[in-house]
Amino acid sequence: MEILAEEIRKTIIEVVGNNGGHLASNLGVVELSIALHRVFESPKDAIVWDVSHQCYAHKILTGRYEKFSTLRQYQGLSGFTKKCESVHDFFDAGHSSTSISSALGLLTAWNLEGKDGHVIAVIGDGALTGGLALEALSNAAQISKKLIVIVNDNQMSIDKNTGAISRYLSRLTMTSHYQKFRNSVDTVVSKIPLVNKFLSKIIFRFKRGLKGFLFATNLFSDLGFEYAGPYDGHNENNLERILNHAKKINRPIVIHIVTKKGKGYSPAENHPEKFHGIGPFCISDGSVEKFDTMSFTQAFSTSLMRLAEKRKDIVCITAAMAKGTGLDVFSRHYPERFFDVGIAEEHAVTFAGGLAEGGLLPVVCIYSTFIQRAVDQMIHDISLQKSHVVFMLDRAGAVPCDGETHQGIFDIALFRPVPDVAILSPVSASDLEILLDYGVNESQTSVVIRYPKNSCPSELEKFNSPVEVGRGILLTCEDYAISLESQLPKVPFREKVLFVTTGGMYPEVLIACRSLLMKEKKCDIYSLRFIKPLDENYFLDMARNYKGIVFAEDGIKSGGIGEYLAGLCAMNGITNTYVAAFPQLYPKHGNREQVLKQAGLSSSDLENAAMAVFKNK
Repeated sequence: MEILAEEIRKTIIEVVGNNGGHLASNLGVVELSIALHRVFESPKDAIVWDVSHQCYAHKILTGRYEKFSTLRQYQGLSGFTKKCESVHDFFDAGHSSTSISSALGLLTAWNLEGKDGHVIAVIGDGALTGGLALEALSNAAQISKKLIVIVNDNQMSIDKNTGAISRYLSRLTMTSHYQKFRNSVDTVVSKIPLVNKFLSKIIFRFKRGLKGFLFATNLFSDLGFEYAGPYDGHNENNLERILNHAKKINRPIVIHIVTKKGKGYSPAENHPEKFHGIGPFCISDGSVEKFDTMSFTQAFSTSLMRLAEKRKDIVCITAAMAKGTGLDVFSRHYPERFFDVGIAEEHAVTFAGGLAEGGLLPVVCIYSTFIQRAVDQMIHDISLQKSHVVFMLDRAGAVPCDGETHQGIFDIALFRPVPDVAILSPVSASDLEILLDYGVNESQTSVVIRYPKNSCPSELEKFNSPVEVGRGILLTCEDYAISLESQLPKVPFREKVLFVTTGGMYPEVLIACRSLLMKEKKCDIYSLRFIKPLDENYFLDMARNYKGIVFAEDGIKSGGIGEYLAGLCAMNGITNTYVAAFPQLYPKHGNREQVLKQAGLSSSDLENAAMAVFKNK
């Protein structure tokens, strides 16, 4: 088993080094994955992985070793559990804190159907900060199902864990001497012939009393779970023994194990936050190739620091992703004004509302896909209160490699109907800086600023235009075709088509427009700085000047801004329009270009759409 664990780790490191992925979390659960599959009979027994970004060893052990080199590649293996991949994957998972609820529901269904089988939920200590996990623990003990919950305690989620739950688990790890005593007693009693069953009941009561005397509180025990641990999560042989004991307990049990994130690869052990989710890297030293282009995340971080120096009332909130959202710099400079609430997006939003009511200016940084968890809080605790909070939604639109669960395509449709919440969409680094300044210093309502996981495009002069509420930025072909001037066709241009785009789609729109320009088709680009509020009269007056309009939106089509504007145009006699946006299908994992191609949003798709509009078709 030690040799197998070593081989699995080597395979994971090699593949993630080539493809990118979640390295540290997967290296930490290799022994646990082996033990689970040796003790339980998957898929007769169900192993439910929370978030499931730590399922690589599980995939290798369940018939996917030959395809493992395709991990996170288009039409290859997903980086998360996928029901369509294997009968050993019971859920498509990608968000945190879901495993206990899902596992409890599955176990309850099996019991009602008279089906035998164990259900094991594997959840990280960071995911226990999510309210959903605590709700599930409470319900599981209430209905007394034979559920096995394994808490993988590694003191990390995306960033280092914070909060009372993390500190509580740290205190529990100090109780290992009790567990050693308990296990020694169990071993001795099991070897006594004839009286071992009778004696075991007496010993069980004695141990419960001793635990209550030595350790007055235990969250899991108080909820009604049997608690065992903490145990070394890298001792595979001992894990097997513990899991075999757990199979025999006819009540819900929490098994607390302690693991090291990045185990077996020193760069990941030393910097687990860097290797949580990482692109391709040099395996010999863990180094990552550096690029000169600035990302939107970096642009936000830089702009925020300029504002924070002037505005002492700015406070920043994140949900366990300080580095991923660019707040790590702010946290180092202004630790007293920085709050990492853990994996608790709902709390982050309502907490921000409270801070705003107290006279501060909260800037909340959350990935677009995770803000979905806090829709009610945005409505009830922000909009209804008319709070002034700035929400920075990173990873909006197409997200490479992570697949269906991580696409940031729903935020526009979710929040556009909500009163007193503006939605802004920057097109470049300078535009983001201008819109952030507007959100902080000028807006009277809450503001959502959404931007992609992508490099910032080259700056154009018009990107520095001052803010006019409800209006965007209009680029003519003369603005964007300067570098192509010597190649411009000498023949007269035909009538123009207007591209109306959210900021995240600008690079693909620009490529399409330049290609059309070489085919003697002239297009202008209107970047929607304001998805909401929108100066509709200004937009309609502009739209009437064009042969037709192509809307390009990196969000879901149904309920999106493109669909709305196309309807507005139709009601005002402008009917030659085309809406390019994400259909009601979850795009499968791939790089940015592949994700957009699936949605009909690649530059060539947009060019074809414009050609159809030119032909009035």
